[in-house]
Amino acid sequence: MLKNHPKGLLVAFFSNMGERFGFYTMMAILVLFLQAKFGLTAEKAGGIYSWFYFSIYALALVGGILADATKKYKIVILSGIIIMFAGYLIMAVPGMSLTITVAGLFTIALGNGLFKGNLQAVVGQMYDDPKYSKLRDSAFMIFYMGINVGAFFAPFAATGMRNWWLKVNGFAHDGSLPSLCHQYINGTLTDTSTLQQLANNVSLSGPVNDLAMFTKTYLEVFSRGYNYAFGIAAGAMVISLLIYIIFNRLLPNKEKSPKGTTVPVEFKPWILVAALGAMAVTATGLSFVVGLADGFAFGLFAAFVTWIILSSHKDERARITALVLVFIVVVFFWMSFHQNGLTLTLYARDYTVKQVDTFTNLFFTLPSMLAVVGSIAGLVLLIRKSTERRSRITGGVLFVISFLYSLYVLTGFDPTGLLHRWITPFGIQNSISPEVFQSFNPLFIVALTFPVMGAFAWLSKKGIEPSTPKKIGIGMIIAAIGFIVVLISSIGLASPAELAGAPVNELDRVSPYWLISSYLILTIAELFLSPMGLSFVSKVAPSRFQGLMQGGWLLATAVGNKLLVVGTILWDKVALSTLWLVFIICCLISAAFIFSILKRLEKVGNN
Repeated sequence: MLKNHPKGLLVAFFSNMGERFGFYTMMAILVLFLQAKFGLTAEKAGGIYSWFYFSIYALALVGGILADATKKYKIVILSGIIIMFAGYLIMAVPGMSLTITVAGLFTIALGNGLFKGNLQAVVGQMYDDPKYSKLRDSAFMIFYMGINVGAFFAPFAATGMRNWWLKVNGFAHDGSLPSLCHQYINGTLTDTSTLQQLANNVSLSGPVNDLAMFTKTYLEVFSRGYNYAFGIAAGAMVISLLIYIIFNRLLPNKEKSPKGTTVPVEFKPWILVAALGAMAVTATGLSFVVGLADGFAFGLFAAFVTWIILSSHKDERARITALVLVFIVVVFFWMSFHQNGLTLTLYARDYTVKQVDTFTNLFFTLPSMLAVVGSIAGLVLLIRKSTERRSRITGGVLFVISFLYSLYVLTGFDPTGLLHRWITPFGIQNSISPEVFQSFNPLFIVALTFPVMGAFAWLSKKGIEPSTPKKIGIGMIIAAIGFIVVLISSIGLASPAELAGAPVNELDRVSPYWLISSYLILTIAELFLSPMGLSFVSKVAPSRFQGLMQGGWLLATAVGNKLLVVGTILWDKVALSTLWLVFIICCLISAAFIFSILKRLEKVGNN
């Protein structure tokens, strides 16, 4: 797969794994950590979460500008890795206040901003060489899939560390307990019977006699387990740092651009004044609705749009305007899609079953999940006609080992006794953790990227491949379907407001397959929209605005992430079906908007 590619691709591949590992660690546990550690409401935890993800993408624009201005891409990337490590280290230290925790999150976001886009730019620079230029698309495919391999492991590592620390201290995991513990400590829990029952269930040393002592100890151990999970992310950054320091010589060092390759954007003071005015008006106007800080986030986007449109020439304006319209749609996609780390995670914790059957458990423990993936991969290598003999033998061995382990998990079949001896330390149980649901998106990306791209290639040969703007519109419709699945599963469930802090009845909890199906559909939507949108930007943006319009995509993503808080604001105020309906409507309106201007978008794309 890496044949004929420059060696620098592997350096970028492994350097980026640490960043993705940390990113998905945060997506899996951040909001749960904030609630367990500090007793925050969903709205307050969601506000911090949305600012964190806004900062990651907004600062990526700053990081890109810094690297472009200095041409010191490799130094900026190195600085980003070191700063990210420092941020995760802050998060890994137990007992930190909420203020220091937020400072740690901003540190991670700053490092990510310096690192994220610039490493992708360096990967692109490797393929500017005519020797490798034809391999550019496959390189980014390998890069994109590879980083999702790292993302796949993060939720399992975070959950495993948290559960291990609970077990060391004589407890089991129950996601319903932190909220009840905080209510008990605050004196707002009027009925302690449910708390007592759950406390007895998770205590490995027998019934709990002192609830006051239990609640304080359980919360401290629970949140400290998350701190240690952040420590694993810090360790992953150390590995990325070492790889980058040792092998960065294999990456291109383009500190000087060839003369005449870029046309600078002319600076006009009146345009800057207009952009700042647009930001001020937007921020002030929205401050009465969402507050001044949130208004500033949206004002930043308004300033960018104003500046880029006024800076464009008449013959460029149609393309710039088309891209701005796409950016607006992108805002609502990411607002909906990234609910996977917020309301969908809360739904997994509060409304999805805690115990599953043996077959379903295959998908919720790392060894068994790897066995399922290994069985499928081994079978493909074994039966594919084009596979070489050596690869076919490897596939056969992989299939047999993976299948035997899967069989052991399902039936306990172990004639030699070796599997029980080797695997028991990993733990085989039928309880599931809400964090693990975050592993499905990267898994589906790895599994579906080639089939989806293959389907597009087949449609292209038939002459019926949808245009890029049409794919974006279709992606929004698919995203709406993903939320329709969750809506159906929530019909008849009591809302968080109705529960008033009490856990939902165990008999009312829903199957995990509802969320798994939703993540599958949302991943397909992502593959229709995210790479297609980036492709559309690179194709349509005028040459002198290429970097800035890629930055505009990041800024639109940042604004979408800031709007994530909409989900947690509504979480304990409306019915669950109403909550999901909000995202369905946003996606469908966005799709309708794209199709209403489709001819306009296709025209600039074709030109």
